[in-house]
Amino acid sequence: MISKTKSSTNSPSLSITSRSRNPNHYQKSRTYLPIPPSPPSALVSNHIKFEELRVIRGKKLLKDLSTWGIGGPSNHFIQVFTSSQLLSALRYCGENTIPFIIVGKGSNCLFDDLGYDGCVIQNRIVFLERNEPGIYRAGSGFPFNRLGVQCSNEGYTGLEFAGGIPGTVGGAVYMNAGANGQETAGVVQGVEFVTTEGKFQSLNRTDIEFGYRSSPFQDMKNLAAIVAVTFQLKRSASARTMQQQYLERRRLSQPVGERTAGSVFRNPPNSGVTAGELIERAGLKGHRVGGAMVSNIHGNFFINSGQSTSQDMLELIKFVKEKVYQRFGIQLKEEVLHVHPHGNAQNAETENNHAM
Repeated sequence: MISKTKSSTNSPSLSITSRSRNPNHYQKSRTYLPIPPSPPSALVSNHIKFEELRVIRGKKLLKDLSTWGIGGPSNHFIQVFTSSQLLSALRYCGENTIPFIIVGKGSNCLFDDLGYDGCVIQNRIVFLERNEPGIYRAGSGFPFNRLGVQCSNEGYTGLEFAGGIPGTVGGAVYMNAGANGQETAGVVQGVEFVTTEGKFQSLNRTDIEFGYRSSPFQDMKNLAAIVAVTFQLKRSASARTMQQQYLERRRLSQPVGERTAGSVFRNPPNSGVTAGELIERAGLKGHRVGGAMVSNIHGNFFINSGQSTSQDMLELIKFVKEKVYQRFGIQLKEEVLHVHPHGNAQNAETENNHAM
């Protein structure tokens, strides 16, 4: 998930947070507010030690944080393992007026070859608690696929689909990830998050209005990042079998093992056809731009076939959108987010967003 924010001004996961959620994952366009300042940081060679944080300057390649394997260096890079470390990282960015994005597994974002001029905060808040039967509280950085497998193996239904989604818990909630007729919103009981003012808050499920691949967190002006999520699942003797069936279906219908970012486009609403089907009908499977290629297995998966640049992928996304619109009159909208090198996470061509 990437959560994106600009200190003092302007991601999809604690995962990424972006403010106006028009494009889909992990950033939406937002107006970012300042974070309360912290004590001055101490510089030590190439790293900055700041309230138990290690800030790596200019050496972290973003391609190593993305399932697409694309991206140049980040000017600042911080890993956070607790909510207090997250708050310290936000304060560090605020005090130094550094734009930032928060990423989880980088499964729905396209980093730029030029890198990122701000701070990339990687969410490693990965705890999992079982408070009572069927109730799971997970850190926002906990792998969503791992949670889906674990819940299903323990006999609880509702997250079987998650076993095939390589994002984080925070990103899944932010995007309301779903597949196979299930979606994250169906089992969310509560969400804990931190604001850009450095305050921890929570919402119960009854206060959260989810939509198709959308959540109110995408439009929350003062959201910095999701911190933890509580899920409520029901007992089911068939949960494990169903989860395994979903994984097998995915193995046969998606380019598993390739460098992809999952679905590139959302399925168009009320059209009766998926984005992948439109791309296939337009004869675009296998189409290449440089090292970027439309999968021959699933039209809505774009592959880094070896040496793809961010520009290759952006041009392929633009080309496919144009061809589908010319052929069917349907405007596809991206799920993946392009993290601009100078501070924005946005749809490959338009608005700011959040990433997983």
